Amino acid sequence: MISDFHFLRPLWLLALLAPPAIVWMASRSGDIRNRWKGMIAPHLLDSLVIEPDGRRRYMPAWMLAAVISIAVLGAAGPTWKREAPPFVADTASLVIAIDLSPTMDAIDVSPSRLERVKLKIHDILAGRNGARTAVVAYAGTAHLVVPLTDDTDLIETYTDALATDIMPKSGRNTPAALKLADGLLQRDGAPGTTLLVTDGVEARATVASDGLHSAIVILGVGTPEGGVVKRSDGSFVNDAGGARINAKLDVEALKKFANDAGADVATMTDDDTDIRWVGQRVRTNFAQQTTSQGDRWHDVGWWFIAPAAALSALSFRRGWLVKFAAIGLCFQLLQPSSAGAAGFMDLWLTPDQQGRLAYERGDYASASAHFRDPMWKGTALYRAGHYQDAIDAFASIDSAESWYNQGNAFFHLGDLEEAVSAYQKALEKRKDWSDAQGNLTIAQRLLKIQKDKEQEQQQDPNEKPDSVQFDNKADKGKAGEVQTVEQTSEMWMKNIQVSPADLMARKFAIEAGETKP
Repeated sequence: MISDFHFLRPLWLLALLAPPAIVWMASRSGDIRNRWKGMIAPHLLDSLVIEPDGRRRYMPAWMLAAVISIAVLGAAGPTWKREAPPFVADTASLVIAIDLSPTMDAIDVSPSRLERVKLKIHDILAGRNGARTAVVAYAGTAHLVVPLTDDTDLIETYTDALATDIMPKSGRNTPAALKLADGLLQRDGAPGTTLLVTDGVEARATVASDGLHSAIVILGVGTPEGGVVKRSDGSFVNDAGGARINAKLDVEALKKFANDAGADVATMTDDDTDIRWVGQRVRTNFAQQTTSQGDRWHDVGWWFIAPAAALSALSFRRGWLVKFAAIGLCFQLLQPSSAGAAGFMDLWLTPDQQGRLAYERGDYASASAHFRDPMWKGTALYRAGHYQDAIDAFASIDSAESWYNQGNAFFHLGDLEEAVSAYQKALEKRKDWSDAQGNLTIAQRLLKIQKDKEQEQQQDPNEKPDSVQFDNKADKGKAGEVQTVEQTSEMWMKNIQVSPADLMARKFAIEAGETKP
């Protein structure tokens, strides 16, 4: 919009005073009569002075003034529209809310609605290209299954274990699921989408959708004709009269909710059409939200490079621009090879930009050497496996993200006490941070196990201590954050003899305030 037009760096416009000054000085220096009028008699001056063509004489000055004017306008950063913030993921975060009400055991879709959902989740994750995904399960209550992570193996492990009988309360509470999913995306700080996978939506869900910040996409499961509901033990669910319950896909309720909440809705298909539709809607929502919510203006100053370069080409005839460029380039190339390459890159990119390029190539050691931003520097060091150096970099900033990242690094170093302390400080600065709380809980439990083993070793000094192996894989998230809750959760799960389904059933029961055997 023309009303939004402004300059990002308006102080550069002061340089527009230079072009008129250049033209004025050129006109003064080109006045031959004025230079000789004090030395030659006026009546002889007309015969002795031969003046060049005025248009050619002033052309270089006018050309230089035009180039400077265009360059200054570009450097001032004209803009009129917003753009997505830098260093964000290429694809949006996604929270998959899975309905685990009893009707999801209907067998109108083979082998059952829920089992088909699990297969579809595998397909969705395969097309996410490492983007962060979370899973929420809901029936009468809503519960977090997996926090936002790019670890597809972890997500598949827990989603494959989902079952309707692990939920502490029957029924369907869609508002609770939407609120939980929206809260995850809000705390993540990046635009995202909630994918609601269900066979029906209650009427009160429309009111609950008001005030949500994330976009909603609905994938209906089942058929309008419906099917009988079959329990995991092979028995069928009957109504009060003893007849088998036939659960139908409530298409009208889904359409009404989608219309009232401004959501997109589709039904599950036998091929991958629904998967591609979900991926397209997630990308579209991400583009719309980052454009409307981003606080970064799109700088169109680079458009001025082409006209400035074209006009500068006309000055090659006199040679001064070529000489200037050649001297600068030779100065850089005559330096030692590595220093020369770095110096040449310094002409075009800031150290942080060079670090970002190295980071995207996976050259984390080189990236850490370039980064000046302590959070990015620490992130690169963390990814390179230099955990102590990463801690030193993060320590220069007293923020929740810094303490959280320090906790992750301490965790990999095996210093669980320091990790617990760092996570606690992160939670002091950022309340209700689910990732930090999850890592803190795991670190505290592992620390307790470690202390218990130390006590056992004191009783039996001949017993050798067990070693704890850490995965060096770090999460790829937004700028300055390194997630490790996924790896540590998986590692913790391997140390206890309980299935994911049993673990989730107990966790959900505790959260719902009930007792689950």
